[in-house]
Amino acid sequence: MRSSGHKALIAVDLGAQSCRVSLLRFHQGSPYTDVVHRFRNAPVVTPSGVRWNIGAILEGVEAGLRLCAGIATEGVAAIGIDGWAVDYVRLNEDGTQIANPFCYRDERTIAAEEKIHELLSPAKLYALTGIQLLRINTLYQLYADQQAGIDPGKRWLNVPEFVTSRLGARPVSEYTNATHTQLVDLNTHGWCDEIFRCTGLDRKAAPEMVPTGTVVGALRGDLSELTAFRQTQLIVPACHDTASAIAAIPASGDDWAFISSGTWSLVGAVLDKPCISEDARAMNFTNLGGVGGTVCFLKNVNGMWLLRQCMDEWESRGFTWTLPELLLECASLPAPAALIDVDDAELMVPGQTLAKINAQLERAGNRPHSSDGRDLPAVANLILHSLAARYAEVLGSMAGITGKTLKRLFIVGGGSRNKLLNRLTAERTGLEVIAGATESTTIGNFAIQMAAIDGNWNASHGVPAAAAVKWAERIATRPLALSADRDD
Repeated sequence: MRSSGHKALIAVDLGAQSCRVSLLRFHQGSPYTDVVHRFRNAPVVTPSGVRWNIGAILEGVEAGLRLCAGIATEGVAAIGIDGWAVDYVRLNEDGTQIANPFCYRDERTIAAEEKIHELLSPAKLYALTGIQLLRINTLYQLYADQQAGIDPGKRWLNVPEFVTSRLGARPVSEYTNATHTQLVDLNTHGWCDEIFRCTGLDRKAAPEMVPTGTVVGALRGDLSELTAFRQTQLIVPACHDTASAIAAIPASGDDWAFISSGTWSLVGAVLDKPCISEDARAMNFTNLGGVGGTVCFLKNVNGMWLLRQCMDEWESRGFTWTLPELLLECASLPAPAALIDVDDAELMVPGQTLAKINAQLERAGNRPHSSDGRDLPAVANLILHSLAARYAEVLGSMAGITGKTLKRLFIVGGGSRNKLLNRLTAERTGLEVIAGATESTTIGNFAIQMAAIDGNWNASHGVPAAAAVKWAERIATRPLALSADRDD
C-alpha cells in the first residue's frame, strides 16, 4: 500500500472501560488527530457468566465511523482497530458471533488453569511461549469452553480482529495480539502445535496469523457506500493496545522502561529478543510481541480499575466523587501506615473491592477502612501508594533480570494524567518519570498505519519499530479545525 495522498486515517481503540474512534487529517503536510467519538464499555454479569456486549461495541464503532465520514471530506485511506487482549469471539459459519464473548475476569478459567497445568507444566508452557501465567489468557479461556462442551472446532477471533472482520477484513490474528493468547511458539512465531495437541484444542479453529501493519481487506457493507469510505483499506496495527502504545514512545537508548497505565498497568521494557531465564519465569514476566519483531518484556499489574471499582461501589450507595476531587484530597494526605498487595487474586475479580481491601488489611493486623463514602480519599490514597510501590518492585526485578540500568520511565495511557501517582512512582523508583501521551495507543495505531502505507518494510516481519516511532513523533494530538484548508 502506497501514499494515502493525504487522505484521512481512522484509529479505533477498544478499551475495557471506554472505547474511542479517532480521526487523523493533514494540514500543510502535518498530521493532526482528534477523538471524534467515545462510548462506554463494561463487562456485563449474566446468568451464563461475565460477558462483553459485542453488539453495543459494534454499534459504537459504526457510529464513530459515520461521524468521521462526515468530517473527512477528503476521503479515508485506512482504518485500524486495536483493543485489549486475550478475549475472543466464537464464530458462526458466516463470521457472526455465536454469543457475546466472555470477559477475562469471569471465574470459569480457575478450573481450566488447574487442568491445563496437569497437561503441560507451567515451566514447559513458559519455555514454549515465554508468556506469563495468567488464568485470563486465551489458552485457559478456550480450554474452559471445551470443558463446558463448546465445540473446539468453532473458529474464534480476538476482539479487535473480530470487529475488523465485521467491517470487511478477512479473519486474521495480528502477531502482537496473538502472542497474548499463550498459544504462539516463541521460536517460530507461529501457532504452537504442541500446546494445541496436548490440550486437545483444535488448531484449525485458530485464525491465520499476520504481521503488524498488514492490509487485510477493504471496507465493505453499508459504510463503504459513504463517499469518504469509497476506497478505504483495513489495516491491522498492533492490535494489542499496549503494543500500539509502546510503539508511540519516542525514546532511544537502553536506559528506559515504560508503564502503560489504564485499567491495567503494564510495566516493563522493550527488548530485542525474548528473555526466558529461570528468574524471568519465577517472577512471571511475559515476552509479548512488539512492533517490528521487538519484545515487550513486562508484567501485568492491577491498575486504575481498582480505584474505579471503589468509586462505583460508593456511587451505588449515594456517595459520588470525581477523580480530580479524589486526587486533590489524596495530595494532602500522609502516606498510609500499611500498603496492600494490588495483585492479590481476589482484587482481580469484580465486586466488593472495599471489602477485599479491608480483609487484606485485617489479615495483616491493620485497621480497615469505613464503608462511609467520606473515607474514599483514604482508600484512594492507599491504592495509589500501593500501586507506586508495586511499580518500583516490578521495575527493580525487571532491571535485575535484564541487566538494564534504568534512568527514565515513560508513562503512557490514561494514567499519564495522574500527576499524584506519577510523583509517587518517581519517589519510589528514583527514576525520571516522563508523562507521555494520554492517547498513546491511538498515536501508535496511526503511526503503524502510516508506516504501512509508506510500504518500505519486510512483509514477513511487519512494520519496523523505528518507522512507527518516526511517524509517532510527527503526529500532533490536537484537532485540526474543520474549516482549515487541507493540502490533499
